Amino acid sequence: MSTTASIRFRVSPVAARVPPEQRDLLLANPGFGRIFTEHMISMRWDAKDGWHDAELKAYAPLQLDPGTAFLHYAQGVFEGLKAFRQADGGVAVFRPDAHAARFRRSSRRLALPELPEETFVEAIDLLLQHDHAWAPSAPEHSLYLRPFMYASDVTLAVHPADDVTFLLIASPSGSYFPRGVKPVSVWLSEDYTRAAPGGTGEAKFGGNYAGSLLAQAQAVREGCDSVVWLDAAEHEWVEEMGGMNLCFIFGAGSTARLVTPALTGTLLPGVTRDSLLLLAADLGYGVEERRVSVSEWRSGCADGSITEVFACGTAAVITPVAEAKSAHGAWKIADGQAGPVSMRLRQALVDIQRGSAPDPRGWLHPIRAAGSR
Repeated sequence: MSTTASIRFRVSPVAARVPPEQRDLLLANPGFGRIFTEHMISMRWDAKDGWHDAELKAYAPLQLDPGTAFLHYAQGVFEGLKAFRQADGGVAVFRPDAHAARFRRSSRRLALPELPEETFVEAIDLLLQHDHAWAPSAPEHSLYLRPFMYASDVTLAVHPADDVTFLLIASPSGSYFPRGVKPVSVWLSEDYTRAAPGGTGEAKFGGNYAGSLLAQAQAVREGCDSVVWLDAAEHEWVEEMGGMNLCFIFGAGSTARLVTPALTGTLLPGVTRDSLLLLAADLGYGVEERRVSVSEWRSGCADGSITEVFACGTAAVITPVAEAKSAHGAWKIADGQAGPVSMRLRQALVDIQRGSAPDPRGWLHPIRAAGSR
């Protein structure tokens, strides 16, 4: 039995583990979100008893009543974070405390109960104590963690959930860029918006992603890799790219400045975004959070003041942007290649995540194997 200050976890590990040889074969080419580790964490909440029935148990399918509220009204939130095999052979999770805090904020916006941050981290600890062997060791590979919770009431009434289920699963993840970091082209959507003031834009909410699919399909039809979201009112201010935050590099060399759209309540406050802003300042670059217009983006690329553009997020760390298109024309970003500042920032962050560089802010959360002290 494992405990936090108020929640006890029952530990029910599987009787027979996947043989190491079979696991190694799976880890050789895991893809993304295709295979899962042997265990998961589950927990329940209800209005009477609060959080209870916390357990580590075998990964298995769920049984849902057709009347489960989440299936009808999408009251649910999730997170995405990673564990990395370290240079010394151990396993560490990158900034679980920041993800725990965002999970609470998302829950609050979706009228769900807030899971204590220490319980969020303990759930990760417990799962990885048993499944740490599933963390790949290949460069650019990681163990992706997906905590999520949803309204599990059986009712068609529209109201904040009285019964909630929390789950944590883990999935070995291959390189986001199997052929190396590849710059992408983007379509600036004026037909659809991701979020509006007062909406759910700053929450990690599945509906935000479902609502993006039609615009993403439009971007592909226009010959682009991804969609860029603009503000809902004027369609002039840049917000996000797909499910990632956007950053602009002004200038070059030691005088380069990293500029990213300010968090206005319509953007997701990315943990990778925050990490890169701090690292950029550490490396001597200027850092600025403010509004960036489409016209500034276009004119900055034309006159050379904008030298690099990239998106950032947990999955890819940094994705360079080579070209932007809209209904009003297209323009390239510099020479269309991954820029030196972008790649320096990416390498600095990856080095910390993998334990091959100092971690002065304590972003890495080491995992001890089950039974160790």
